[in-house]
Amino acid sequence: MAEAKAVGGSRNETQARIVEVAAQLLRDKGATAVTTRAVAQAAGMQAPTIYRFFEDKNALLDAVAEHAFATYVAGKTLAETSSDPVADLRVGWDMHVGFGLANPALFGLLADPSRGARSPAAAAGLEVLRIRVRRVAAAGRLQVTERRAVELIHAAGTGIVLTLLSIPQEERDPGLPEAMYEAVMRSILSDAPMLLPDSTTAVAVAFRAVAPNLPMLTDTERALLSEWLDRAGDNPAGPGK
Repeated sequence: MAEAKAVGGSRNETQARIVEVAAQLLRDKGATAVTTRAVAQAAGMQAPTIYRFFEDKNALLDAVAEHAFATYVAGKTLAETSSDPVADLRVGWDMHVGFGLANPALFGLLADPSRGARSPAAAAGLEVLRIRVRRVAAAGRLQVTERRAVELIHAAGTGIVLTLLSIPQEERDPGLPEAMYEAVMRSILSDAPMLLPDSTTAVAVAFRAVAPNLPMLTDTERALLSEWLDRAGDNPAGPGK
C-alpha cells in the first residue's frame, strides 16, 4: 500500500522522499547505513523504486549531500552583511565550522574531493567565500591575493573540521577553531588598510577587487587592467626582482 502510494505520487515527491529518508539515515547512522535496501524499507517502498531515480548508492549519497549543502549555502547567501567585511568573514567561518561539527557524516561526503569537485552547491559555497574575501580586499585589508586568501581559508576551514571530527567529542579542544582562524587571518590581513604608495600588493589587490565594476572602462580595458593588477599583486617587488 505504501509502495503504491509512493509510486502513485508525483515523481518529484517520490524522489524528495527518498532523499529525505536517506539524509535521516546518514545523520543517524553514517554513510555505511545508507543502502538502497535500508532507504527503501524506511521510505515504505520496494528497492527497485530507488533505482528508478538513482543509479546506485553513490548517486543517492551525492543527491543527499547536494540537497543538504545547497540548503546550507542558501542560508549563507541570505545572511545579512555588516559594514565590516572582516567581521563578516568571521561569521562565515563560524557558520562553516558549526555546520561541519553538527553534520559529521555529511561533511565527510562533502570533503571528499571526488564529490566536492562536481558539486554545484560546493561551487556556490566557494563563491560566497570569494565575495566575502573581495569585500575585504576592496577595503584594503588583504596583504595577499584574493585567490590565495580564499584557498587558505577554505583549506583551513575544511582541515579544522575534519581534525575535530577525528577526535572524540569529549577530548576536543574548543579553542582550536579560534586559534586556526587567527593564524590564517594573520597571514592574509593587514592590521589597517594598506593603501600607501609603498604597499604595492595591498593597493593592487584592493584595486583589483573594484576594477570589474568601473563603468568608464570597456570590457577589453577591464580585462587588461585586471591582468596588470594580477601581476602587481603576485610580484610586489617589481619585474625581475
